Amino acid sequence: MPISRRKFIKTSLSATAALASPAISTRYAFGSDDPIKVGSLLDQSGAIASSGVTMVTAMEQGVAEINEAGGLLGRPLQLIQYDTQSNIQLYSQYAQQLALKDRVDVVHGGITSASREAIRPTFDRFQVLYFYNVLYEGGVCDRNTFCTGTTPAQTVEKLVPYAMKNSGKKAYILAADYNYGQITAKWMTKYMQDNGGEVLSVDFFPLDVTNFGPTISKIQAAKPDLILSALVGGNHVSFYRQWESAGMKGQIPIASTTFGLVNEPSTVDASVSADIYGCYGYYEELDTPESQAFVQKLKKRWPDIPYISELTAANYEGLFLWAEGVKKAGSLDRMAVIEALESGITYKGPSGDVTLDGVTHHTTRNAYLAQVKDRKWNVLETFKAVQPSDTAMVCNLKDNPRDNQQYVIDIDS
Repeated sequence: MPISRRKFIKTSLSATAALASPAISTRYAFGSDDPIKVGSLLDQSGAIASSGVTMVTAMEQGVAEINEAGGLLGRPLQLIQYDTQSNIQLYSQYAQQLALKDRVDVVHGGITSASREAIRPTFDRFQVLYFYNVLYEGGVCDRNTFCTGTTPAQTVEKLVPYAMKNSGKKAYILAADYNYGQITAKWMTKYMQDNGGEVLSVDFFPLDVTNFGPTISKIQAAKPDLILSALVGGNHVSFYRQWESAGMKGQIPIASTTFGLVNEPSTVDASVSADIYGCYGYYEELDTPESQAFVQKLKKRWPDIPYISELTAANYEGLFLWAEGVKKAGSLDRMAVIEALESGITYKGPSGDVTLDGVTHHTTRNAYLAQVKDRKWNVLETFKAVQPSDTAMVCNLKDNPRDNQQYVIDIDS
């Protein structure tokens, strides 16, 4: 059964308060050293909360594990996190607070690309190391920033040809009307064309749209072989329900770059989610010792936790990649840690081996192609050590260490 969001957030916030309290050094017997401050900015309420709450648990779990193992450099971690409430203004406000008042050593945060771009300049300006642990459209090139989630070249490039092979060569694309949806739609189009396919139409939808009736009529008239979806958030789940109500379920396959990230297979009817294709850097259903241990730990601590997706795993892995960088540097000095991270650090996490690429500050990681069956993801194929080749087209921080922007990759070049 779906959990009460209020109940889950209340539990999460209680855990946060415990981890951030001054008593942490006494609890873990670290002595008199000051704690290492880890900042976190994630949406625990508002429209994006369904993505943020499990990411919060991952950060809390990781901080607790590091402290129980002796901390870093003999010092405990202190987690300082703020609920950004799905509000870009609060992202900016709390970013400055973390940098100037809390004086954190690193920040892990942001969910949407808009939230990332609202806070990234603040951390650049005040020289606070920043990790963005979310799948996104690619292109960020900033020596102070590390992006640990998957990019289109790692997942969409696998998803589109597989879906074409099992359906046909004519696609209709639906996407959220902001950076992620607009750029992902371009990648979908590229990969369709690269594999001999054709895109009949591309429709964009603001995040508050819930009525997809007119769109479904357009799709019926266009008669595609395949739907490619980059729809985002709770409102856009309405499309999948309305698709079934219109009698279209089973007639045209759907492949999505977003469905299932926030528990959709468990919160919609089994008939609505059945057979949808996805490709991510992690699924809760992965049958590996690392994944099983990760899921068991989270569910033991938070019995009501929703589905554990790439968002959760990448946030956890991002924390441990940073910790490995600190250990290798033997210091919290920002540049020393950056140089250590650029050396090709690998962490074996719930998703498998995750390696930081020093040239792009993105990760080389596994990708998994799956299909929903009986409200669960059935993993069909595993792609090992997939590189972020899209961002590598525009970003070379080894040659251009002062680069500091998000590129819109010229997909046609």
